[in-house]
Amino acid sequence: MITERRVVTVVRQALARGHGGRILTPNVDIVRQARVDPEVRGFLDDATLVVADGMPLVWASRLANNPLPERVTGSSLIWSLSSGLAADARSVFVLGGDSPEIAERAADRLATRFPGLGVAGHLSPPFGFDADPDAVDAAARTVVKAAPDLVFVGIGFPRQERLIDRLRADLPNSWFLGCGMAVNFVAGLRHRAPVWMQRAGLEWAHRLKTEPRRLARRYLRHDAPYALRLLAATAARR
Repeated sequence: MITERRVVTVVRQALARGHGGRILTPNVDIVRQARVDPEVRGFLDDATLVVADGMPLVWASRLANNPLPERVTGSSLIWSLSSGLAADARSVFVLGGDSPEIAERAADRLATRFPGLGVAGHLSPPFGFDADPDAVDAAARTVVKAAPDLVFVGIGFPRQERLIDRLRADLPNSWFLGCGMAVNFVAGLRHRAPVWMQRAGLEWAHRLKTEPRRLARRYLRHDAPYALRLLAATAARR
């Protein structure tokens, strides 16, 4: 586990050598799934860089006397990686968004914010497209043809990781980040929690307030109890 600044440095240096890779940002939900789901463990095993997107993971690491340097989220990396790649005149592809044109809007905002950043392409496929093999093939062809240095895939876990699996074979020299809601955040369609909530480990509460029907079961029934058990077990082992 490394800092956000170090992630950007590693990606830039790897691209300069012609090496691709994959960044995974596990949160409590992903860690919980990885314990029982071989597919999710495979995503972690395949990752070139793994950073902790979730304050409970950072707290658990401190309790275990093996502290992670910081929380690193996909929603933050989409900005910092774009800034780093702009300095090298490299390109990104933005894939995702809750509605048509969201990826285009996000790509335009990144290009405006970071002069020098190339936009190789953008795509906002309809929800559920990944259940249609023909639609997946079409999306993959669009990304591969664009040949970007870095692809931001924001269609939700684990669907985004499956698509990244598909793309890596055809773009071995590119980097990939599954970034969930980050495309919507960049486009301005949705807004992240205030910084104080992020630092206090309460970003989940903000997300739950904005999307209660979609997230209540996941957060309250599964993730919160798992996080409490994780912290309690880690404290007990000290």
